[in-house]
This record gives sequence, C-alpha cells and structure tokens, in this order.
Amino acid sequence: MTQTTTGRPEQTALQQAVQQAADQLVALGAAGVQFRVARGDISFVVTSGVAELGTDRPVPADGRFRISCITKPFVAVAVLQLVAEGRIDLDRTVESYLPGLLPHGEKITIRQLMQHTSGLYNYMDSFQKPGDRFLRDRYKHFEPEDLVAIAAAKPLEFEPGSKFAYCNTNYFVIGLLIKKVTGRSYRDEITERILEPLGLTDTFLPGDDPNIPGPHAHGYMQIGGESVDVTLMNPSEAGCAGEIISTTADLDRFFTALFSGKLLNEPEFTEMTTVVPEDMIEDLPMGIGYGLGIMKLGNDKDLDLWGHGSGIPGYSTFAATTRDLDARVQLSFTLGDRDFSVEAEEAVVRAVNTALCS
Repeated sequence: MTQTTTGRPEQTALQQAVQQAADQLVALGAAGVQFRVARGDISFVVTSGVAELGTDRPVPADGRFRISCITKPFVAVAVLQLVAEGRIDLDRTVESYLPGLLPHGEKITIRQLMQHTSGLYNYMDSFQKPGDRFLRDRYKHFEPEDLVAIAAAKPLEFEPGSKFAYCNTNYFVIGLLIKKVTGRSYRDEITERILEPLGLTDTFLPGDDPNIPGPHAHGYMQIGGESVDVTLMNPSEAGCAGEIISTTADLDRFFTALFSGKLLNEPEFTEMTTVVPEDMIEDLPMGIGYGLGIMKLGNDKDLDLWGHGSGIPGYSTFAATTRDLDARVQLSFTLGDRDFSVEAEEAVVRAVNTALCS
C-alpha cells in the first residue's frame, strides 16, 4: 500500500520500486514493513505485510515501533548540547566525572564512549542468546548501574582509542554521565531538549512501560520453533542505548532538524560527524565511519549519507539522510514467521539503495 504527498506522475517508478523492495522483505521473513522516502520535493510512504500475524490488518503507515539503537543519536545530541553549554568536555575521562564507576575509567574519555572506541565489554554479551531468556526476563527492570557493573567486572577488550567495537555499555555510562552533570535523567533531558522543541509527539522514552502506545505493528521472535509475539517488553535492558519508541515521520523530523542546524551549533555538529577511520569499522551494515552517535553510510551512489540502524526483539529500523537533506529514508520492519536470514539482511541494504539511489 502506498501513501503519497505529491501524486506527481514522475513518482510512479520510484514508488513501485520501493513497494517491490518492501514486498521482498515480507517474502523473506518480515511480518510488516513501513517505508518512508523523501527525494527532493517527492515524498511518500509504502507499507507491506500485516500488523499482526494471523490477521489481514495492514501495517499502519503512521505506526509506532521500537527504534532501539537509533536512540543513540538522540542521546548524542543531548550530550553535545551540554558540551556547548560547557558542562561536558568530550576529552575528559569517565573517572573525572564518575569516580569509581569503571576500573579503567581514567583511560576512557567521553568521546571514546560516544564513538564506541572505549574498549569496554558489552554487557549484552553476558546474557544468554534471545529465546527462553527473553521470555523469562521480558518484564524485568534492569538498573543501569547493574548493567555497567557487568562490564566493569571484565577486562578491557582493547586499549581505549585503538579500535572500534559497537557496545551498548558505552551509552549506559553516558546516561549516568548526563544524570551526574544535570541532576536529571537522560529521559528528561531528551524530552526537554529535543522532543518538545521539535514537536515529536509520537516519540516516547517508555522507561519500564512494556507497551507501545497508539497504532503499531506486532513484532515476533522465533522461540522453540514457533513465532512468539514479543511486542510487549520492559525496555530498561536497552535503556539509554536503545529504549525509544517513535515513528518514521518523527524520525524524519529529527534528522531533518539535526542536519539543518536546529539542534546543534556548527562546532558540535562537526564533532558529531567526525568519524573514526573506515579501516576501524568491521561488521557494521552499510557503515563506513562512526562519529558521535551517528554513522556515515556507504551506498550505491557515494551520497554523503548519514544515519543509524537498529534491532531489538521483534523490530528492526534504519534511518538515513544525505547531508543536504535531499534524500531521506526511514525503514521499519517487524520480524515475522522465521529467523531473518543473511539474504534478508542483504535485501534491506538493497531496499535502502533503491529508495535513495535509483
């Protein structure tokens, strides 16, 4: 199903290509897909699949979903606003702000946390693989300090600053940093600094609330050979690294505001988009560089493309924009009746390239 905002005849080929890409994702295992595309003055939304397995309810074009790791650009903006206010210095150490939190906190800077070069152990690697463990813990509350403590009990994976390794522990430490310097939670800071000024009324930091409010598609996980509905979950396990719920429209507004200078001054925006060398990046789909909470993305046309991808039980999301905002995409899909294969992951990359480069 396609929803357009201009209806011009020249949109037809692009819309059809994006629709086919969305349909292919469903054929490869997604339950439902939302796909928002903007190219110049052309914009449209396509959907495919169903909102809930066993029904014929279509995926709502304005549906909400868990954006998981795309939470990180929101957190990074809040931190960089605090940098502009002189309350955080990117090159000070964790130890200088949060003494005693990490055994090697005197070696790790705030910049290294934000760009995933800290060397910290990823607390998620200590959990059992998803499945029975998810069912046991899906409503459990996790304290940020407890998750950081899991990482603190492990040796550093590498010398800080020497390698890149994507690690959610980094952003849990950042959440604690925000609370230390402001006296308020990162949820309060993101709400006041980003959500309210931009009018992102469909974006939420749910805390311990397991629900997705408003229209949404259901997400599934393969457990014991069956598709289990995992829509409801306490997202505190993802926390500052990935708890936000949003929509494709709100994500588009956020990235448009970020790249049009409404959220950061030029010095802080430059910090955000200064990336680690490409040869440090491994196993980061489309990623050819990582800045502060944001990725530089490879693509078929060598567009100056930026954004982030994400995954959380039941939901996967990708959001990207060219630096000049001329081409933008937000793609969210719910996992369905089978495990998502390598072929399906490759189809996501092709879909994004179809939307932005065809």
